[in-house]
Amino acid sequence: MKALLDGLWALLLPLLILFGLRSGKFTATEAGVICVAYALIVGIFIYREFKITMLMDCLVSAAKSSSIIMFLAAAAMVSSWMMTVANIPATVTTLLSPFLSSPTLLMLVICLLVLLIGTSMDVTPTIMILTPVLLPAIKTAGIDPAYFGVVFIIVTVMGLLTPPVGTVLNVACSAGRINMERIVKAIWPFLLAEAAIILLMVLFPQMVTIPMNFFTGG
Repeated sequence: MKALLDGLWALLLPLLILFGLRSGKFTATEAGVICVAYALIVGIFIYREFKITMLMDCLVSAAKSSSIIMFLAAAAMVSSWMMTVANIPATVTTLLSPFLSSPTLLMLVICLLVLLIGTSMDVTPTIMILTPVLLPAIKTAGIDPAYFGVVFIIVTVMGLLTPPVGTVLNVACSAGRINMERIVKAIWPFLLAEAAIILLMVLFPQMVTIPMNFFTGG
């Protein structure tokens, strides 16, 4: 109980993020700014473990982490440009046409495709390139677009945890000061668990549609 009370101000931080995002008070990017300001105030005036003199070291560390992400994003944008020039989206649409009669099989193929692309491309270009390509096929197969969106985003984000790009892995390596080989070995059980969940969502769409309809009143 003492530990809970001592950490109460820190525990309020994720609640602040959830409240702001759910209520529409601020965006995800603005939430990051608010969290930094909140952490500074709590660290300096309440916990008194943070000193103004430590601020420069924090800024340098944040700049290093951000630079890693930006270099990876730049490389991902180059990959997306190459895919567009090579007319790969149109080729993908043609390849998916034989699976339109089986929604489950189509979703499995799309998940494998997105995961493969996600290993070498960042989330934003993956979404921007593949969504316009895949959505017509999804509608033709009679798959709920909202359900597809949920599965698509989860699979796309899973690509952040897979080599060779692995944006999140690089950030974690930088923060923890460990090499890529060590972190890849450690995350395999979690990747397998996530893959199992995705497979269940593909085989049983009700796992997504029933809660979605409940919360939206559909």
